[in-house]
Amino acid sequence: MRPQSLTPLFAQVTSLPGIGPRFGKLVEKLAGPLVVDLLWHLPTGLIDRRNAPEVSGARPGEVATLTVTVEEHLVPRNPRQPYRVWCSDETGRLCLTYFNGREDYLKKLLPVGEIRVISGKIDIYQAEIQITHPDHVVPLDQRESILRVEPLYGLTAGLTQRPIQKAIAAGVERAPALPEWQDAAYLARNGWADWKSSLARAHVPTEEADLAPMHPARARLAFDELLASQLAIALVRHHNRTLSGRATKGDRRLHRAALGALPFELTASQKGAIEEIAADMAKPERMIRLLQGDVGSGKTLVAFLAMLIAVEAGAQAALMAPTELLARQHYATIAPLADATGVRLALLTGRDGQKQKKETMRGLADGQIDLVIGTHALVQDDVAFADLALAVVDEQHRFGVHQRMALSSKGQAVDLLVMTATPIPRTLRNRRKSISPMWRSASVC
Repeated sequence: MRPQSLTPLFAQVTSLPGIGPRFGKLVEKLAGPLVVDLLWHLPTGLIDRRNAPEVSGARPGEVATLTVTVEEHLVPRNPRQPYRVWCSDETGRLCLTYFNGREDYLKKLLPVGEIRVISGKIDIYQAEIQITHPDHVVPLDQRESILRVEPLYGLTAGLTQRPIQKAIAAGVERAPALPEWQDAAYLARNGWADWKSSLARAHVPTEEADLAPMHPARARLAFDELLASQLAIALVRHHNRTLSGRATKGDRRLHRAALGALPFELTASQKGAIEEIAADMAKPERMIRLLQGDVGSGKTLVAFLAMLIAVEAGAQAALMAPTELLARQHYATIAPLADATGVRLALLTGRDGQKQKKETMRGLADGQIDLVIGTHALVQDDVAFADLALAVVDEQHRFGVHQRMALSSKGQAVDLLVMTATPIPRTLRNRRKSISPMWRSASVC
């Protein structure tokens, strides 16, 4: 059960101020559906709005925050012309320019005779000081809220900075003060604050250096994320070790047929990797193995040969890729070899037609399909296997632990082989004990 203190973090983003159903879909597309997803969406830039000159001292190209009195509205007769609002202080006049501006909205925002605080980029047009579409227009009593360094966030179509800034600020405010789980001496050595303080600091940069990955606040959050991920994997592995496994052994008939269809010999690394994988699959414990190799080094072939072991044992195997394009590439590579060995191969993606999808799912459920290659569609609830013995996951860093577990849960004591082209440091490759607590590793480099 999730601790009650974490409930604010796992609320929907629509619970934050300014994020209704319409914006909620956009925010979910940008960062994710939960408040915690938005909190991990850190600033990518900043704007310093503390520059507050008088109108005559405003310089073109600078962002300035000016305090002025609204004088008059010049409503355009032609909708293609800009809407202009003239303002002034004791030193000069300022023109606010809006394209496609709504008269009722702008007269409410900028009432004649009232003092307003305006912040935006200064331009000079026809010798007049101008701000086009000001970033902020607020009453005088809100001036201090504008005179600050403002974080800038990555956006998606339909979103602007202000609702995201407001929502994230509210999310940080709601975030609980969690018990410290890092070693005190390690925190002190790195100059790291507690989690909530680091989160709040990361969202209020005051200079460019605050955006650097190794800034103490960001480094603390990154370390927490990495440690949490590794602990989750360790817990999954520990849980799997408590479960009874299955010994999956093949007679190598399909293996020999596949090698005979190849126009080349396997490399020593490929041979070594498949032998290590075969040895793990033959054990009664569940396999969790990482297969690492550069792009083009033959990981897919090694994975196919491992999948053939499951078929030789009378079971099934599945390969899950993060994108449809990558899934189809794997399918194109494996299909000729599957034909040569007489293995029944299928492809399952979210874009398949309903008829084709139903036929594939029926073949998986009744065992007519031996091997399947697919995308996230493989982990849908309505996808069932007759006897899944091996799950292969490509580019594992693009899947969450939950998705990897979901595929493994489609069978009884399923072995897991993860492929990646992300380099493993040589020190770890040479010292297997550094990897073994999480993964057993094979390499085709």
